[in-house]
Amino acid sequence: MRLAERTGRITGGKSDGWEIYYRTRDMIAAGERVLTLTIGEHDIRTDPQILEAMHKSAMAGNTGYAFGPGKPELRAAIAARVEARTGVPTSWKNVVVTPGGQSAMFSTHMVLLDAGDRALHCDPYYATYPGTIRATGAVAVPVATRSSMNFLPQEADIIAASQGAKTLMINTPNNPTGVVYDRATLEGIARACVAEDLWLISDEVYDTQVWEGEHISPRALPGMADRVVVLGSMSKSHAMTGSRLGWVVAPEPVAEAITTLATNTTYGVPAYIQDAALFALGLGVPFEAQIAAPFRRRRAIAMKALAGANAIRVIPSSGAMYVMLDVRATGMSGEAFAHALLDEERIAVMPGESFGAASAGHIRVALTIADDVFEEAVVRLAAFAERRLP
Repeated sequence: MRLAERTGRITGGKSDGWEIYYRTRDMIAAGERVLTLTIGEHDIRTDPQILEAMHKSAMAGNTGYAFGPGKPELRAAIAARVEARTGVPTSWKNVVVTPGGQSAMFSTHMVLLDAGDRALHCDPYYATYPGTIRATGAVAVPVATRSSMNFLPQEADIIAASQGAKTLMINTPNNPTGVVYDRATLEGIARACVAEDLWLISDEVYDTQVWEGEHISPRALPGMADRVVVLGSMSKSHAMTGSRLGWVVAPEPVAEAITTLATNTTYGVPAYIQDAALFALGLGVPFEAQIAAPFRRRRAIAMKALAGANAIRVIPSSGAMYVMLDVRATGMSGEAFAHALLDEERIAVMPGESFGAASAGHIRVALTIADDVFEEAVVRLAAFAERRLP
């Protein structure tokens, strides 16, 4: 007896890229002090008032099946939030509630792609992007971006890779780079999608974490609403990573297809979690700014600590909870740098190679530990890099 080949295809026969994280977890379990700047997890927990709303809903009996695309009142609240932020008319019928942003991503690709289709995604990428595409039976095709151009996707590169493709996935504000796509970049992406007849899947889970510039959803660009699917989540904006509540905003036929898929897979999101999300959204923009504030502070700490560094070039971080650093001046790969940093300094960062070939020779630093300890980590990281200069 043997397993189906489907799950084996998810990693493409390669590493999942999380070796540093696994090493770090084992070291901490053994009692070592490690300054952990690896995963995008808030160092604060979900606000007690949100948990209280969840508790009240559960105790009121909202613990049964939550069949369907989400409670209408939550779908309406998400639609209103999206419309207010983008100016694009959005109905609750455009919204499907999903068990987290990852489910939203998988569901979207499942309903837009057939087995063997080509699906584009930008490189560097969040670690699960290509695996999610492969899980649908489609072929994941990276579109390389360039460190020298701050990892902004170029229209010509998308067009060059798009023969036979059906979808393109982008992420702004971006994980892992921290880059926020400007209007000119998004307009180039939109032109490429129209010219090549691509669906554009826009991962916008970091839309509340913008430090410079503005977040622009490609759904708001002229003529794009009918070919853009937006992925959202409560995880980053409200520190609700473990609650697993995300959403898809899409043209109604796509939303209906995702609902059909949910009926045969997840069977919806528990009603008490949906009620907590509705409560959390009602806290408004000031609460979202409060959740984002630590990452804004730590980004400024990193910029100050790395100013004038010779061994490190900082990729302009305009959003999200990450800073990406180019360490190629040391002569080391991102993987070698990250492993040596962990061995010698007990500081854990993610190598750029974990996020694709385009970010080789870089490292990703998560802004996810207390300010004073974070400053210690970045100062020591910078000194470590300087000592490695040829």
